[in-house]
Amino acid sequence: MKAIYSAVLYRKENGHGYHTRVPDLPGCITSGSDLADAVRMTADAAHEWLCVAEDCGDPIPQPSSPEAIQLEPGAIQTLIEVDTDLHRRMTDTRAVRKNVSLPAWMATLAERRGVNCSQVLQDALTELFNH
Repeated sequence: MKAIYSAVLYRKENGHGYHTRVPDLPGCITSGSDLADAVRMTADAAHEWLCVAEDCGDPIPQPSSPEAIQLEPGAIQTLIEVDTDLHRRMTDTRAVRKNVSLPAWMATLAERRGVNCSQVLQDALTELFNH
């Protein structure tokens, strides 16, 4: 499911960070240490809210138009794009078997030293994809 929802951000009373909510998704609230973090956290919370609703067969609220969202003084409104199919793929942590080829000397040395080649590959790919 793809959609665009409005999110409302409120500066924390101490001035450090933001509280956020998605008005169309009851109980979908979170916070962030700064504006960018708050938007990321809100998108993540909305994805999780919607995935749970999909899994439980609960009704999915239609996004309100941005103009329909009533804002309190000092609130910031932004739009967040959600794609539950993409979110599920990106957060799927199931292990998948992949065959890889290594030079014989490397495989032998790794075995002798107790190196878990699968873990090394996962670590390297995680590092590569996070940059």
